[in-house]
Amino acid sequence: MNKKILITTLTLLLSFATFAQRPDAKTITVSGKVIEKGSNLPLEYTTIVFENARNKQLSGGITDEKGNFKFDVPAGRYNVRVEFISYKTFSFPQKDYLESTNLGTIQMESDVAQLKEVEVIAEKSSVEMKLDKRVYNVGKDMIVKGGTVSDVLDNVPSVTVDAEGNVALRGNESVKILIDGRPSGLAGINIADALKLLPADAVEKIEVVTNPSARFDAEGGGGIINIILRKGKANGINGSVMVNAGDPETYGTSMNLNKKGDGFNLFSNFGYNYRNNPGNSLVDAEYFNPNGTTSRFINERRTNDRLSEGYNANFGIDLNLSKSLVWTNGLTFRENRGKNPDNVFFYNFDSAFNPTFIRNRLNDQNSNEFSIEYASNFVKKFKKDGHQLTADLSFSQNRENEFATITDQILGDPSSLDIEQTSNIQKQQRNLFQTDYVLPIGKNGRFEAGYRGNFLKNLTDFAVTPDLTNFSNTLEYIEKVNAFYSQYGSKINKFSYFFGLRFEDSNIEVNSLSANNFNTKKYNNLFPSATFNYEFSESSSVSLSYSKRINRPRGRFLNPISSLSSNINIFQGNPDLDPSLTDAIDLGYLKRWSKLTFNTSAYINITNDSFQFIRKESGLFVEGVPVILSTPINLAKEYRAGFEFNLNYTPYKWWRLNGNFNAFRNETQGDYSYVDYVGNTVNQNFDNVAFTWFARINSKITLPYKIDWQTNGTYNAPQSNAQGRSLGVASMNLAFSKDVLKDKGTIALNVSDVFNSRKRIMETNIPNVVSSYSEMQWRERQIMLTFTYRFNKQKNERERQPRREDTGGEEYMGRP
Repeated sequence: MNKKILITTLTLLLSFATFAQRPDAKTITVSGKVIEKGSNLPLEYTTIVFENARNKQLSGGITDEKGNFKFDVPAGRYNVRVEFISYKTFSFPQKDYLESTNLGTIQMESDVAQLKEVEVIAEKSSVEMKLDKRVYNVGKDMIVKGGTVSDVLDNVPSVTVDAEGNVALRGNESVKILIDGRPSGLAGINIADALKLLPADAVEKIEVVTNPSARFDAEGGGGIINIILRKGKANGINGSVMVNAGDPETYGTSMNLNKKGDGFNLFSNFGYNYRNNPGNSLVDAEYFNPNGTTSRFINERRTNDRLSEGYNANFGIDLNLSKSLVWTNGLTFRENRGKNPDNVFFYNFDSAFNPTFIRNRLNDQNSNEFSIEYASNFVKKFKKDGHQLTADLSFSQNRENEFATITDQILGDPSSLDIEQTSNIQKQQRNLFQTDYVLPIGKNGRFEAGYRGNFLKNLTDFAVTPDLTNFSNTLEYIEKVNAFYSQYGSKINKFSYFFGLRFEDSNIEVNSLSANNFNTKKYNNLFPSATFNYEFSESSSVSLSYSKRINRPRGRFLNPISSLSSNINIFQGNPDLDPSLTDAIDLGYLKRWSKLTFNTSAYINITNDSFQFIRKESGLFVEGVPVILSTPINLAKEYRAGFEFNLNYTPYKWWRLNGNFNAFRNETQGDYSYVDYVGNTVNQNFDNVAFTWFARINSKITLPYKIDWQTNGTYNAPQSNAQGRSLGVASMNLAFSKDVLKDKGTIALNVSDVFNSRKRIMETNIPNVVSSYSEMQWRERQIMLTFTYRFNKQKNERERQPRREDTGGEEYMGRP
């Protein structure tokens, strides 16, 4: 097809030269405009061919960036056709053109049949790298087929997901996760758990913004991860269906369906999945007497089944109310039911490591979760390019109920049987209102301003029966944040800049209704941001950015008790946690060659009142074993400095590589004091310096018979903390895929965690209390077979409808 355009263009040029040699011929002017049917978007570089009906000579021209054309031809009788790749040719019947003529607005319609002839149309790489963000295209990644959003994030450069599902950006877990550019109720009450349930095929791409501008929420000291859901854009009725099955027992199906016509675009996604995610953990602990001598050993062995069955659906419509006004409405819901029999054996030994007894604790847990969200968006475009006003609102509700029956007994001693029942009922409601205004000023200037109101209410009712240790609690969390921002930027030759300021007024209530303890925290903050960019050339540029960020504690961080799966190692939230504030500085460099894109950055994050997890004895004992509590606290100051680079390399057409390396130094400074259960004051110094790194490489090779082979390898290096260290872990994923049925179908086989090595391995030491070694594997190796069938669209289909920019004005200012 590219050769066809080249030949046509050369022929037109020769024709122009021929006509230029005929001064006696009358010349007329032909004009008009070409747009895409349905979206009314202008089509640039469309060819308009005038073929003389007598001598078959060609003349004509091409459209500009606004779809307009205007050129001169000799008066005469012509056949006229309008041509553009992947669109049906538009023809005018043979006619005499004797006077200057305006052909009006010509609407071009996509030609699905022609799309099959296009081998590759500017196919995007799996990872697009820019100075201010990285964009990960999920559709190109075979490894996540049939998986979850948590699997997707674990393949994104700079992002890691640990064995418990916690997401970190550059090793920092203080990260804000958005869906379609905004906080969403679909993410659930516990974000880590919700990401492990949302299907990967519902996601189009992931945007990673390491140092956001003032336009974004100030939440997330480590940056922002924006999950963009799929939304069809092609004309007519089109979509795809996917089915998958795997081992351990996993199967599911999903479908996305789109209908686009004149003035509207209907889009939808449906999915069902059943997953068995067996996991396991172990803890080998040595307990000490106050004088430092060994009192006993306990080896803990745990298995989990984690069965889940879920449904999700999304319905939406874009309405083109006028040429300049688009109104989008969407309704999304998600339901999931789960079972998680958590079986723990405690092997007890005396101080000489002689076996004493074995205790078994079975936590038979059932859960159900339901989320629903309505979102609406208006986009009003004004006459000047880039001048627009947007308004968003969304309402979501989420409920999550967990019920468990816990049986605990010493094997061989029926009289020791103890039965407890727990319930954890959570309800969340979130309302969001937002408006953004963008005004271009002059040739390169841009002004932005906006408002966002985020209103959240979360109620958690945790109950234990019988409650012998007063663990039952009802916690109410209410968050009201009103934010205003403005920012301005411009470009002077090769230098561009952007300054912003955000104001957030926060009203937070953390109320323990069971204990009649009511705590209100009101505070407001200014969050400045600045970005500077210099382009050495079209392929090389450097940037420097600064922003101030905040991290508010929520959920399990605040809830005193939310689980009793183990009654000697208990996680306990802290309702008195304060938010932490971070100053972030980032220096980045981007260089592009023909086959290689290199992006590197050095960064510094300075955080006040950072969250740290401590372990301490509670004063409670289970058959003489001290109950150890793990709880978060505000621990003075944290300094994080690091360096990372990302590479996209295509050595051959059949081989693509991308890699990510991140190394950072983390220093904490702080002391913690508490009074133990016997009245002694315990002082702990948490001053600590840790250095660690992680690396990821992804390779995609096209084998003979057009079989794609993808390999993903990750290594997380050891890291120390004030009470121990985590050990290094390496893991690998594999995937193969083959297009079938004339490229309308794709078969993919992927293996997640090939060597079954993805674990969280920790060593912990609390002097004169406990020393332990632990391994936690959230999910064992999984094999998945997936079949995808596309109808009325192709694998590499070109999508011309522009999306709304959620990342502010950085790209407008000339950023790559």
